[in-house]
Amino acid sequence: MAALLRLSVLCGARGGRALFLRAPVIRPASVSAFLQDSPTPGWCGTQQIHLSPSRYAGSTAASLHWTGERVLAVGLLGLLPAAYLNPCSAIDYTLAAALTLHSYWGLGQVVTDYVHGDTLPKIARTALVLFSSLTFAGLCYFNYHDVGICKAVAMLWKL
Repeated sequence: MAALLRLSVLCGARGGRALFLRAPVIRPASVSAFLQDSPTPGWCGTQQIHLSPSRYAGSTAASLHWTGERVLAVGLLGLLPAAYLNPCSAIDYTLAAALTLHSYWGLGQVVTDYVHGDTLPKIARTALVLFSSLTFAGLCYFNYHDVGICKAVAMLWKL
């Protein structure tokens, strides 16, 4: 994607020669039509690529968030065998929290990447928070009033 961002560096103003090549830059018509938003004089294949807005630009919060997502994913890899080998209420509640947070972060990225506009992202984020809260509350209710996540999965496997 980064290569598509600045093809003007490699091309001349009139579709000239590439920087390190001796032949003119040639693109198939289908690729040219895909990359071109609107033809302009001297267009050389550059296109503005939509980037999601960054709420944490210039800070370490985004890096810490990414690290937290990876720690949670690796933690789930260890938690799932532990839930199979030693089903207990502590693992049930840990699974409820970890699975809910993992799905919240994943669906949050889907909302960030695919929901655009002024009010629609706010509605989608609110719905996501509501959905995640209800999921966590439902899993905790299931753990407290029923057999729990670990035993429920074991019962499903016995069928």
